[in-house]
Amino acid sequence: MEKSEMFGFSLEADNRTEEEKAQQRAARKGGGVASALGLGKEAPKSPMDTDYQEEMETHKPAVKFNPNFNKAIQGLEPSPRSTDERFTIKRLFEAVASRDVQKLDGLHRHLHQNLMKLSDSGYQSHGKTVLMKALLHLMDGKNETVELLIDISEKLKDIKMFVNAAYTNSYYKGQTALHIAIERRSLSYVELLVSKGADVHAKACGTFFQPHDGPNFYFGELPLSLAACTNQPDVVEFLMKSEYERADAEQTDSHGNTVLHALVVVADNSKHNTEFVTKMYDRILKTAAELHHKSELEDIENHNGLTPLKMAAKTGKIGLFSHILKREFQESNTKHLSRKFTEWVYGPVKSSLYDLASVDSYQENSVMEILVYGSDIPNRHEMLQMEPLSHLLEEKWKKFAGRMFFLNLMVYILYLINFTVVAYNKKSEKPPFSFEHTTLDYLYVSGQLVTALANCYFFVTGIMDMRRKQPKLQTLLIDGYYEILFFVQGVLFLFTAGLYLCGREEYLSFMVMCLALSWVNILYFSRGDRHMGIYSIMIQKMILCDILRFLLVYVVFLFGFSAAVVSLLIEPGKNTTVLPTPTPGKGRFYVTVAPEDCVKPSFSSISFTTLELFKFTIGMGDMEFIQDHKSKEVFYVLLIGYIILTYILLLNMLIAIMNNTVEETTKHSTSIWKLQRAITILDMEKRLSCCLRKRFRCGVEMNLRTALGEGHRRCFRVEEVNWNKWNSNLANINEDPGYWDRAQQTAVHTLPNRGRSWRGLFTEGARRQQDCQSTEMSPLNTLPV
Repeated sequence: MEKSEMFGFSLEADNRTEEEKAQQRAARKGGGVASALGLGKEAPKSPMDTDYQEEMETHKPAVKFNPNFNKAIQGLEPSPRSTDERFTIKRLFEAVASRDVQKLDGLHRHLHQNLMKLSDSGYQSHGKTVLMKALLHLMDGKNETVELLIDISEKLKDIKMFVNAAYTNSYYKGQTALHIAIERRSLSYVELLVSKGADVHAKACGTFFQPHDGPNFYFGELPLSLAACTNQPDVVEFLMKSEYERADAEQTDSHGNTVLHALVVVADNSKHNTEFVTKMYDRILKTAAELHHKSELEDIENHNGLTPLKMAAKTGKIGLFSHILKREFQESNTKHLSRKFTEWVYGPVKSSLYDLASVDSYQENSVMEILVYGSDIPNRHEMLQMEPLSHLLEEKWKKFAGRMFFLNLMVYILYLINFTVVAYNKKSEKPPFSFEHTTLDYLYVSGQLVTALANCYFFVTGIMDMRRKQPKLQTLLIDGYYEILFFVQGVLFLFTAGLYLCGREEYLSFMVMCLALSWVNILYFSRGDRHMGIYSIMIQKMILCDILRFLLVYVVFLFGFSAAVVSLLIEPGKNTTVLPTPTPGKGRFYVTVAPEDCVKPSFSSISFTTLELFKFTIGMGDMEFIQDHKSKEVFYVLLIGYIILTYILLLNMLIAIMNNTVEETTKHSTSIWKLQRAITILDMEKRLSCCLRKRFRCGVEMNLRTALGEGHRRCFRVEEVNWNKWNSNLANINEDPGYWDRAQQTAVHTLPNRGRSWRGLFTEGARRQQDCQSTEMSPLNTLPV
């Protein structure tokens, strides 16, 4: 095959006879008609290989050269060509599928005589070559036709194009022979293909290899990702350390995902899957660091701005997420890859330093923000219980969030008192009320302004919170609904203010609803206390689950039976009064008088009937209005049926369901309460100025000496007690247990005896604490990390 590097095209030999060309043109024409009728489109989405006769691609017209063209002009006999029917594409596919080498005898001679090669389009179907077909039909990891095909292609000098041919069908687009060899778990053929020039960065980007509804397997498109996601450590090792062409672990696919991202995608939280994924993750990380010394593989973000750690948090892969957070390597050459460092150990007590990179909410798009605001992550409340996230949230609560929360509670109570006083002391005249220059009027207007400003604040912050959090109906049970209630409170007050300024007396209805909701919303602050917070969670779960379902069924029964009772008891013409004609003439006319103007309400009114039936539900109904009615037996039947369905059945079902809700909520109430408090903590943190956020930032700057030299990291210290596991042979940063904590105590207990002033006491204590936060200690107290 002659190839032009300048123009990037290739020419294939075409020595068909005119008769063969005419037959193939007719076949293409028939195919075009079928295509126009919708009968001959792209190959169906069938498996990439089959033992049955597969549909071959109808090749489109292409520019080819005729090797006998010059001889035909000169009138000479054309060169002899091989017409062996054994070597059509169908026969070759059958031969390699049966793994019969003898059926390929003479193939090289046939190709050589016809100036053809195995990479020609005539030997491909939708990009599928005989080499791919052979690899798809391995028996015990072998197919001898593979070696023969590669040998023939090498002799014909098209080996690189042959081994790198890729599927063109949109369903399997981009898949090469190397992908197939990896999928068939054949290390020997992977080594053979790579040694012959196979592209180790080829991307299989077809529909089947993308995440979507229906059969698919997304593995990151790259050969290295496929080997990692199918748990082939030997293939991964070879690809990353190959002497021919090394696979770069930092290569990304069409989604921007690296091999580590692909491992996060295939993780499913099961025990076996988590075990192999975490081992493969660490192996790739170590190998990349070994090859590149300072690898930034874990810091690469995909097109969604997610690193592997953030992606694990976003997708709820709790097993892999926990492993990454707590990853600790003991070897000196890989210690710098750890995210957790053991500071000191004494018996069951252990002090650990956790790397806060990408974890702390001080940074944008952090792991903590993803988990706290990720309303579609089902197990995020469990992930927030892991270290260092759990202690980090507690630290933030103690540093600033708890005090800010209490201050907000005090301000909200003052708002409630102000709103209640203003509503209670409303004037009796038509709104808007007149203003007089008196102390009481000044106080009244000031109270109105304070109430208006507070509710405008609730309205604006409600919009901002919903835009940031994007709450969903199914997640309100976990996240809570108080943000929405505060927003509704602000909306009600805006309606109140609008009607008040327009002089409408209906403003009072919206104002009292806003006032009632304002008092209900004080329960939001119950999340500051554990017991009250759990109690509030039970209330919101009962309201959103049990009571809503109960009301949906109850309203159907209530209005259905109300309509039946009204239709039964109403008497046509009973509410009309016959009056004499006011002017001379014949006949009379009838005037209908509203029943409420002359008689007491009765069951002939739908509103009255609905209210009375509701009273029957709670045991307060009265039947005196129908004692003399001729259809009272039917009424009793309806009433008894209604009481059985509502008072006996529905109410008892509601009690039973609510009892079950309490039992279920008790199991997870603590974690849900902590999640709701975490949401509050991050909301408080976002309201801080940049200076205050920096001041209240958690963690300490550590200078960790590793094999790569000194490395500064922001770490968070967690002390743990584990009686089930006794650590040994750990490379501790400090041999002296409790050194950091005791340095603070020394500053408090020993310095006054030396006659230091209290100012000197705290200055010295702060200096000692700062010294202890750095690992640049004396060699006697430090081990190399």
